[in-house]
Formats: sequence, C-alpha cells, structure tokens
Amino acid sequence: MKTLRQQNRPVISYVPRVEPAPPDHAHKMDGFKDVWLLRGKYVAFVLVGDHFRRSPAFTVPESAQRWALQVRQEEDM
Repeated sequence: MKTLRQQNRPVISYVPRVEPAPPDHAHKMDGFKDVWLLRGKYVAFVLVGDHFRRSPAFTVPESAQRWALQVRQEEDM
C-alpha cells in the first residue's frame, strides 16, 4: 500500500477576505439576508465595522447564510 504524501503538511485555516463592498457582478439572492450568487457559487458578505467579510464559496445558499450568522455571533461576543 502506498504511503500518503505530505503527511506533515500544516492545515491552513480559512481567513475571511476583507472587501469594501460586494462586487457589482454579484447577484443578491432573494430570501437570504447576506447571500450573493458569484460565479455560480453562493458567497456571504457580512458587514463588520466599516468593511465586508467574504465567506468561502458554497454550493448551497443555506450554508453561506449559516456562515454569515456564525460570523455575526462571533462579532457580538
């Protein structure tokens, strides 16, 4: 059996991108507060202070909204 390569590779966690606003070519999803359709994927933009945090791309809009709710809860703490 082959051994897995790069076993000691560090895990890189996702750091949300900071942007001034959602891009113009993104389409707001009806029924969701923070979810936008961007290049065929669902992305959440959450306003934190004076900038937006962008989520990773999701295939389901509910997942993006859940991410946005978690970011809002973390900011309230």
